[in-house]
Amino acid sequence: MKTSKIAYKPVGLALGVVSGMTAAALFKQSWKMLGHDEDAPDATDEERSWHEVLLAATLQGAIFAGVKAAVDRAGATAVRRLTGTWPG
Repeated sequence: MKTSKIAYKPVGLALGVVSGMTAAALFKQSWKMLGHDEDAPDATDEERSWHEVLLAATLQGAIFAGVKAAVDRAGATAVRRLTGTWPG
């Protein structure tokens, strides 16, 4: 394993925490903007419809994947600017 990849591990972990918190807040706001006052449903929430559960899961997955990719890419770009090598 390359030294730059090992050195990037703690940075990647910290960015993962930040991206998770950012994505959770963005999803919560998006769910409210769609007109849902309540928290997003869980898959086992008996009172919620299939449509609502699958919509929430799809939206949440898309937001989390997009935010994670953006934060990971920005982190790798910043590391390359600082060190001159790509961490991947």
